[in-house]
Amino acid sequence: MEKVAERQLEKWVDHTRIYANNGKVADYIPALKRQNPEINAAAFLHLDGECVQAGEADYLFTIQSVSKVLALAVALMNHGEEAVFSRVGKEPTSDPFYSISKLEVEKPSKPINPMINAGALAVTNMMSGKTSDDMLQEILEFVHQLIADDTVDYDREVAKSEYDSAFLNRSLCYFMKQNGIITGSVEELLDVYTKQCAIQMNVKQLAKVAAVFANEGKDIETGEQVIPRHYARICNTFMGTCGMYNQSGSFAINVGIPAKSGVSGVIMGVVKDVGGVAVFGPALDNTGNSVVGVKLLEIMSRSYQWSIF
Repeated sequence: MEKVAERQLEKWVDHTRIYANNGKVADYIPALKRQNPEINAAAFLHLDGECVQAGEADYLFTIQSVSKVLALAVALMNHGEEAVFSRVGKEPTSDPFYSISKLEVEKPSKPINPMINAGALAVTNMMSGKTSDDMLQEILEFVHQLIADDTVDYDREVAKSEYDSAFLNRSLCYFMKQNGIITGSVEELLDVYTKQCAIQMNVKQLAKVAAVFANEGKDIETGEQVIPRHYARICNTFMGTCGMYNQSGSFAINVGIPAKSGVSGVIMGVVKDVGGVAVFGPALDNTGNSVVGVKLLEIMSRSYQWSIF
């Protein structure tokens, strides 16, 4: 398969900047509201180790819902497939990522998949640490292992802003606690979850995370099986079916790769046996996906024939 060329990537990033006008920065999290919608960046890490980048590739953003994939991998490694899916389902949904409605009608009353907020909260509740600090550290150490960089941390201001405004997520937690899906302190769980979402990376670091998933869970430099192959496949499958919120179907048609977006404007994409891609642009469409990021991935997928379909 043809390799991603840096000069071409730079042209595409410049070309897609104008699409930021079609979206708006997330405003329901006060700290994210201040993001500059004109910033955008992209990086692709080939499995042979070559990284190409374009735009503001050193700009740090919070990964937000991309962290749902990482927490799922940790939960699977902690407890195994049967235990994890006793608390969260495997099906995609057309409902918004913040929806509570399925919890009210599903029997048993568990979240429909790990990529919506309710499901992600249930998954984060499965971290093995006894305190919220221990649980967060478990996720951070996993990130450090994936990218071989132990300096990655979370943005304190964004985490506090999300925690203070997490009224809907509190509602989801209490509903699930009532039905035995989550255990322990709701406030401690929200503390972990909001800090997990506020983990900071740039596109080069996130492309390295994606490359591990593209390489069936193996570190591209050492060959170490960081994530068991079966669990990496489960995570990739969820990204393919549920990773782009309720736009996942059209994204599968137009781009056709496993991907996970976050409301900061980030999208992480997995091109199996080729490499990992990360794109960033804070202006979002109505479903919460980066308008610049989606457009850029559409162009790249068509040009390099990435679609798994």
